[in-house]
Amino acid sequence: MISSVRGPVLEIGLDHAVVEVGGLGYAVFCTPNTLAGLRRGTEAKLATTLIVREESLTLFGFADVDERELFLLLQTVSGIGPRLALATIAVLEPDTLRRALHDGDLATLQRIPGVGKKSAERLVVELRDKVLVTPAAPPVAQVAATGGHRDRVVEALLGLGFTQRPAEQAVDAVLAENPAADPSHLLRTALSSLGRSR
Repeated sequence: MISSVRGPVLEIGLDHAVVEVGGLGYAVFCTPNTLAGLRRGTEAKLATTLIVREESLTLFGFADVDERELFLLLQTVSGIGPRLALATIAVLEPDTLRRALHDGDLATLQRIPGVGKKSAERLVVELRDKVLVTPAAPPVAQVAATGGHRDRVVEALLGLGFTQRPAEQAVDAVLAENPAADPSHLLRTALSSLGRSR
C-alpha cells in the first residue's frame, strides 16, 4: 500500500500528475480540483491509495486523508468502482457528501454523474451509519484560476465518461453565467448540470 507520495511535480495531465519520489515518477490520478492546486516544478504531498487489478496497478491521489478515506468507503458499496468514487469526490466536498448520506439527500447524490435514484438510495442505505457528520469547517481558499481552463475542464469531463458535445455545452453554459468561474466551480457546476440531464 502506497499511502502517500511527496516530491516535485514533473507533469500535470488532464486527469493525473506525475510526482517524482526517490528518482521514480509516479502517475497519480486525481480530481480536477486537486490537480488545480498543483504546480509543475514545485513539491507536492498527496494522500494516496493503490488500486490493484489483474491488468493494472493504479495510484489515486487526494489533497488530504479525509478525501482518501471517503474514496475507499464509497467503493464498499456494490457497483461503485474507483472511477465513480473519484467522480463523487470531484462533485461533492467531503462534508457535503457526508451530510447528504446522513440526511438521505437523494437529490444531492444524484448530481454525481452515473448515479440515479436507485444508486443514490443504495449509497444512503449502506453508508448512512458509516459517516460522521461534523460541524462545517472554514472554507479553504481556492487557488487562483488561470485563463484558458475551459478546455481542461472539458477534457476532465470526457475522462469521467461524458461525450464531447454535452461536455462543451455544459462548460460554456457555466462560463456564460460566470465568466470568472475558477476550475473547481466550473467543473462542479458542469457536472451537476450534466448529472441532471442524464
